Amino acid sequence: MPYSFLLTGGGTGGHVFPALAVGRVLRDRGHKLLFAGTKEGMEARLVPQAGFDMAFIRSGSFNRVGLRQRLRTAAFLPASIFSALRLLGKFRPHAVFSMGGYVAVPVTLAAIARRVPLVVMEPNAVPGLANRRIGRRVYRALLAFPEARRWFPPHASEVTGLPVRREFFHLAARPPGPFTVLITGGSRGARTLNRAARLSWPLFRASGAPVRILHQSGEAEHPALAHEFAASGLEGEVVPFLSDMAAAFASADLVVGRAGAGSVSEIAAAGMPSILVPFPFAADDHQRKNAESLARVGAARLILDQELTGETLFATVEALRKDPAALRTMRERVRAFAHPGAAERAAEILEGAAVGK
Repeated sequence: MPYSFLLTGGGTGGHVFPALAVGRVLRDRGHKLLFAGTKEGMEARLVPQAGFDMAFIRSGSFNRVGLRQRLRTAAFLPASIFSALRLLGKFRPHAVFSMGGYVAVPVTLAAIARRVPLVVMEPNAVPGLANRRIGRRVYRALLAFPEARRWFPPHASEVTGLPVRREFFHLAARPPGPFTVLITGGSRGARTLNRAARLSWPLFRASGAPVRILHQSGEAEHPALAHEFAASGLEGEVVPFLSDMAAAFASADLVVGRAGAGSVSEIAAAGMPSILVPFPFAADDHQRKNAESLARVGAARLILDQELTGETLFATVEALRKDPAALRTMRERVRAFAHPGAAERAAEILEGAAVGK
């Protein structure tokens, strides 16, 4: 029997891509879906591109923003909740799935108010503010890290792993070529990684190391970085955004990136060696905790943001490039963090919630 599901989550790719992974499974099973997001977030582009219908809700942030932004968010939060209530009344979902992000706040509150079963995905070792507040009122909490269990009822929490697109588990064969380093600060780039990468280019050039660099810089700093990289004499390219990150992984030998839950889960699914540089201002320092979970067992290398320089990046990459055994160990150990059936399990739980409703 087909059911109707409302999926929400947005702002960055880390919220959108896992929701899309669950959405694809539900769509393949014949269910009716609608995504709720904002016009400003990446979901506004990525969700329609994936062939899903979308409804827009205005939302804002309370976390890690200034007083003026918090006041603005508080001012239109009632209207956002009312919009979400009206959306649920019109679409009448059997259950709601939340990946988090600013837009999830009014949608999850509306689901609780309308007594619609709410399934939340908590991707980090420490839940975000919104999930901590509603943790005791969810139908089910799906966790990526067991450390997050204490914020949710024991009977309603399950470590499923973060839903990851299927293609990360089945990468194409690595093409022949030089040792390739993929540097990505996420869909919007990362200033620290961009700076360190730029300072490392002369060191790679002077060393004569057979290295190819693929760097996702984000839109803001792309023109300057692309121009400087072109003059560096190194093989590779700087791009503002990688629409097919799985293909980029397949072409690389090593990933350098942030430690958001989405990035860590994709790295684990693909079995990629990585150097993780946690964003130091993430809520509750959750990126550092994510990275430490991998680094503790030798599944990744950890460099703190304040310690990342051109020299440390160059030295760490070169040490790994010259140590194939260390790269093999990282590939083997990081796969222990992968959950191939996470999207399917999320779909099963949503179907169970629909049956119960």
